[in-house]
Amino acid sequence: MSTKEKIKEEVDVLEQRTNQHEIVLHNDEVNTFDFVIESLIDVCDHTLEQAEQCTILVHYKGKCTVKSGEYKDLEPRCSKLLQLGLSAELV
Repeated sequence: MSTKEKIKEEVDVLEQRTNQHEIVLHNDEVNTFDFVIESLIDVCDHTLEQAEQCTILVHYKGKCTVKSGEYKDLEPRCSKLLQLGLSAELV
């Protein structure tokens, strides 16, 4: 593989990463830990451990990225979190 091909490949990978979006969950002081954990499992396909860790981060840090990916996959998930009464945004 030539140096030129390797550099192009690295640029392609960086461009793919920059097209990724994220769902950011914010602390709201309203919903219980259990409800947030259940919501992340149902909506974001988290394992129990992932959901617990994200919930703790949201509580202590104020926000946490709970899902990354393409916009078309994340938009309905973010909408569902909002419908459940959670504070989330798609960035």
